[in-house]
Amino acid sequence: MWLSDAQKIGVALTTFGTLFMFLGIMLFFDAALLALGNMLFLSGLTLIIGPQKTFYFFARKQKLRGTICFLGGVLLVFFKYPFIGMVVETFGFLNLFGDFFPVVLTFLRQLPFVGTFLSLPYIRPVVDRLTGSRTSAV
Repeated sequence: MWLSDAQKIGVALTTFGTLFMFLGIMLFFDAALLALGNMLFLSGLTLIIGPQKTFYFFARKQKLRGTICFLGGVLLVFFKYPFIGMVVETFGFLNLFGDFFPVVLTFLRQLPFVGTFLSLPYIRPVVDRLTGSRTSAV
C-alpha cells in the first residue's frame, strides 16, 4: 500500500507529536512540549486518515467517553495543568485506541528480537492481560 504525500507528512507529524509528548513527560510535564505534541499528533492523524474519517472516528457514539476525555485532557494541557491533563488524556487515549493494542501486539510479536522477548514465559501472560488478547484453544 502506497501512501500519498499528505499521508507521509501525517506520519511524520504524528511521529514528531509522539516524540514531543514523550519529551514533555520526561522533562517533568513541560506544558509547552506537551501542547506542541498534542497539536502535531492530532494534525498528523487528520492528514493520515482524512478530516472526514477523523471526525467520524471521534464522533462515534461508543467512543464518546474517550473523545471527551482525550480532548478535555488536551484542553487542560493548553490551560497549563499538564499533569492532570495528561492523566485525563491518557484515559481518553486508552478508550479511543484500546481496540488497536491486540493488533499492535501481534505485529510486535513478529519482529525478531521484540517477538522473542514478548514470548518469554513470564512476560507473555502479563502482556496478553494488558492488551486484552485472547488465547486460542488450538
